[in-house]
Amino acid sequence: MPRKLLKFLIVFDNTSLLYFPGQFLSGKVLMELQDDTPVLGLHFHVIGEGVVRVGSGRHERLFDKENYIDFRMRLLGEPGHGTSILSPGIHSFPFKLGLPMGLPSTFLGTHGWVQYYCKAALREPNGLTHKNQQVFIVMNPIDLNLEPPVLSQQFECSVEHRLGVGCVGGGSVTCGVALDRGAYVPGESIVLTATLLNNSKTTIKATRAALTETIQYSAHGKVAAKEVRELASLTHGKTRPGGADTWRHELLYVPPLPPTNLRGCHLISVHYDVFFIIEPKSLEKEVKLQLPILIGTYPFREETEEPQPPTHYPSTLPIFRAWLHDKPAN
Repeated sequence: MPRKLLKFLIVFDNTSLLYFPGQFLSGKVLMELQDDTPVLGLHFHVIGEGVVRVGSGRHERLFDKENYIDFRMRLLGEPGHGTSILSPGIHSFPFKLGLPMGLPSTFLGTHGWVQYYCKAALREPNGLTHKNQQVFIVMNPIDLNLEPPVLSQQFECSVEHRLGVGCVGGGSVTCGVALDRGAYVPGESIVLTATLLNNSKTTIKATRAALTETIQYSAHGKVAAKEVRELASLTHGKTRPGGADTWRHELLYVPPLPPTNLRGCHLISVHYDVFFIIEPKSLEKEVKLQLPILIGTYPFREETEEPQPPTHYPSTLPIFRAWLHDKPAN
């Protein structure tokens, strides 16, 4: 039997497939037919959903889902109106709908995702249904200029920690860390300044600064899984007893990343921190200073002529991450 349906495609007007909340999603369903073809209807479905799935198959332990878009329309045919005959050649069926405000950004993680896609289904009277599906990308931008002004200012964190007991490695280390501000966009560099004073009798093996990403997946109101991944780091060597270590405007590069918190999604949260880590050369536990930062989409508008650290804006969207399948940091 000759094949009647030669092509069946969903084509968006925006060839980049990237949309912002509030924009119109428009395009057409294209089909090419070889012969006269009877059809009952052409159905179109737009879906936006967030899913958390921990485990797989019979070993699936937790599952939860929320919907952001669930829009259905008929592009051809009406219920109870019988069969339509489409002639040979190319047929185009346009669609257009406004995307709701507040949609979370597209995201792909190990235990969950936020995805948007369209589905088209062409039904024939003989019971045969032809289907196709096309993904599109949503980015809900975070403009740092619309966030609290305090995020544009330098902020600091300090600690004094006692090492050892009595005369065995006794004494303390004092450390202060500062970031040039509290919010960045991918492509910028975090400017870090720190001072460590080792007033103990224990050698500090190393000091380290690290940018980390924490992804938390929730299902039915409970934390289902958590990932912590190190994205960039800098290291200094040992600091002997009575010595000091100074970090002067050192740079941590911010790679392509999804924005903080996936605003609008209640199942997946994304947070970023800069950790300053002090590693004693003994059985002592490492000392960590945590400085939370916000990752946005649009950078601060600079109103100063002071020299700025180098900026290398990424050329790809921060949605699918190359290190996704790497082993998370402990």
